Amino acid sequence: MTKHADFKGRVRARMAKTGESYATARIQLLIEQSDVQTAGPVEEWMTAALHVSNGDSTDLPGTGLARHVLYWRDSLHEGPVPAVGSETLRRVRADFLVKAGVDDRGEGARMFLDRDRVLEAYRDGEYVLWFEADLYDQLQIIQILARLDDLGVPAQRITLICIGEHAGIPRFGGLGELSAEQLRELPASNACARLTPAALQSAVRAWAAFRAPTPDGLGGIAATRSGELRFLGEAFDRLSREYPSTRDGLSLTERRVLAAVADGATDAASAFVRATGRETRPYLGDTWCFAMMDRMARARVPLLEAQPTRRPIDRTTALRLTDTGARVLAGEADHVRLNGIDRWIGGVHLRGRHPRWRWDDGTETIAIPAEQRQ
Repeated sequence: MTKHADFKGRVRARMAKTGESYATARIQLLIEQSDVQTAGPVEEWMTAALHVSNGDSTDLPGTGLARHVLYWRDSLHEGPVPAVGSETLRRVRADFLVKAGVDDRGEGARMFLDRDRVLEAYRDGEYVLWFEADLYDQLQIIQILARLDDLGVPAQRITLICIGEHAGIPRFGGLGELSAEQLRELPASNACARLTPAALQSAVRAWAAFRAPTPDGLGGIAATRSGELRFLGEAFDRLSREYPSTRDGLSLTERRVLAAVADGATDAASAFVRATGRETRPYLGDTWCFAMMDRMARARVPLLEAQPTRRPIDRTTALRLTDTGARVLAGEADHVRLNGIDRWIGGVHLRGRHPRWRWDDGTETIAIPAEQRQ
């Protein structure tokens, strides 16, 4: 209930003047009489909003600020994310998750549909996005913001709370590490920003660049500097380094996995911990990392030897670098030339032994190899 007896009357007066819905007029009046960094009315404003985060390990309900919560689940850095309509994209992503073995019950299509419907249902209200600095979250942010832009939601009704560190937590891993009380403090910190139209359009451009069939726009997004989207450029730089290197045909993650095994990691679990421990902002879950190890172990010319060999790699699988793996890691052989590639990065499909694009370590850009140039 509002603290002001005449508040409903003022909401209706605004509706008559602006043509806004009751929810929109109410929220706009609350914004005008408060600031996102104060107590009191902002709590009422926040509890009316839709709060979106990357997973239920974050205790948003416990803060008392988030009555309506939507969890946005999808590992967009893995598998195809082409520039297609919403319905087709839901189907593409759901099919990929089934084929990748991470959705055994085939629930992805329904999950994505329900998620998108909830997001749309609040189109006349406020949105508060709670996310982190890593690649996993930054891709989710731009997907959500591009969708809100499609729905006609103005930037001033979107608040982004995004952090990459937290006082007292070395090597901060994510919002799930914070207590409800610590989360409750974030709206009053510099991690909280109401989006500007420029920031919203930056997110829309980033989403388009990510889904494009060529990587031409990734470098421009990696160079982006935005007060509200302050981690976006860093995330796109990391994404770009997943393209096979001109040096050895390895993505940065593949190279770190091989280096971990070469340095003494004897099983998949320890290789995962060592490889991800070298990330500035770990973004890759063990399921996707084990799948990457499995591809290197089952390649035509294997880079890893896995024991036992009859089952997919899991935490307990013993690993050893093959002679070829050692040569590739040393830059004396090329993984893609030996084994080919079949991998989607956003909207780009890399295929065969001579993919169109590679990461050039010398220039730190995605480039067309000399033999591919016309």
